[in-house]
Amino acid sequence: MNLVDVRPNVLLVTLDQFRGDCLSFHGHPVVRTPHLDALAREATVLSRHYSQAAPCSPGRASLYTGMYLMNHRVCFNGSPLDHSFDNVARVARRHGYAPALFGYTDQGVDPRVTESAADPRLSTYQGVLPGFDWLLDLSEPYTPWLAHLRDHGHTIADHITALTSEPDRDESLSISSFLTDHFLTWLESRPASATNTNGHHADAPWFAHLSYLRPHPPYAAAGKWSQEYDPAKVDLPIAPSDDRHGFHEAVMQLPDTRAPRTEAGMRRMRAQYYGMIGEVDSQLGRIFSVLRNRGDWENTIVVITADHGEQLGDHGLREKVGFFEQSYHIVGMVRAPQFNAGHGRVVDAFTENVDILPTLCDLIGAPVPSQCDGRSLLPWLNGSTPTDWRDAATWEYDWRQLYITDQPDGSAVNWPHDRRLERQHLCVQRDHSSAYVQFGNGDWLAFDLATDPTWRTPIRNAELVLPLAQRMLTWRSQHAHRELSGLRLEAGGIGRWPDRVPWRSVSN
Repeated sequence: MNLVDVRPNVLLVTLDQFRGDCLSFHGHPVVRTPHLDALAREATVLSRHYSQAAPCSPGRASLYTGMYLMNHRVCFNGSPLDHSFDNVARVARRHGYAPALFGYTDQGVDPRVTESAADPRLSTYQGVLPGFDWLLDLSEPYTPWLAHLRDHGHTIADHITALTSEPDRDESLSISSFLTDHFLTWLESRPASATNTNGHHADAPWFAHLSYLRPHPPYAAAGKWSQEYDPAKVDLPIAPSDDRHGFHEAVMQLPDTRAPRTEAGMRRMRAQYYGMIGEVDSQLGRIFSVLRNRGDWENTIVVITADHGEQLGDHGLREKVGFFEQSYHIVGMVRAPQFNAGHGRVVDAFTENVDILPTLCDLIGAPVPSQCDGRSLLPWLNGSTPTDWRDAATWEYDWRQLYITDQPDGSAVNWPHDRRLERQHLCVQRDHSSAYVQFGNGDWLAFDLATDPTWRTPIRNAELVLPLAQRMLTWRSQHAHRELSGLRLEAGGIGRWPDRVPWRSVSN
């Protein structure tokens, strides 16, 4: 359905590893986010918005394709994305946009479409999502940014050092500022919004995806932002439970995911993370101001989200790992200027990143790809309240990469028929009062969130757990991959479900 007379601009922003509770208008006791606060007054705020997977590649695959991990099968960083899947950039391109990417998408190439084993794309998970024009490549090692630092007199040994030393340089030289500068230069090169004699915008609309690295670690905020929060005054995390599952205990011992062992280290980490949030908030403020001054604001859809969350010391963990919701509860805002009824609305229903693609399809007048597991947020944007919305959020985590190795002789591991790699997986459903965790090896956990929202009070009563397990089984049944299952071959042609995308050929 076509919801707009003239196609709007689209600004899709991802803030890497941005926790959903780190917003001052949500009542965070420490963090200040004035520009996101201001946007919230004009946007539909998704207060219970969740990523569907972690780390970066799986979470972004769900965002870009509208599919759960169980269907897109990007299980870890380095797991390739099936080239046949549709995605947000391809949809936009088919409908008249030239999707521009500033940053990165962390999507590995499908090896079946490469022409040579020497193709450099086979050696990185940080490839570009098909369909985007990659105008600023900020995948590791952030080569353009490092060159920018050298041009300003800063010779940095490597990209990790460049990030850890951000507090030592002025914030105008940060990686976040660098991305914003490039986007604004590109935007200013385009004609400012104008209207034709019918009162409609006359210029071709644009579609830009801004993929910011921060507040992703290392925990080192840029310039003045590194001093913005006093470690002595930040809040402290949720302590780990003494009654821990073996998986939780194991990840607490890993150096990459173990939280600092001292209170001083914990406070410093949280202060720097909050500083990075402050900085990306200020960068968004710059962009919003330019959009207003150019006259683009009232014709630009703005989507703010993240690829996943951050443990930040909660439950003894940092980074993104495991089943706790801090790794999956993320920032979520959508401003659709054509729907005033949704401006300033706070939605406390469970929304998911798989909903973003169907929503953008509706907003630009494109059919929703049949592969999508998510649902359009349009009812919430236009002031309605759907009666059949989901009653829980679902996410998955897979750690099979720890077991995918080569034999000493260079041959691939010959896994047995029982597919034990699928045991290295968990799935979580979280509703208003409980959370259920199903492990691929048959283990399970359940938590009473009504009594204890910190996820430290287990439910052990089988009569209470059974409905939670049944709901997850039903969820999996209802979200099996449907790209071809909704088609019917008959009379020499293809019958299809109404309101679904007709057969297409994915070529770019």
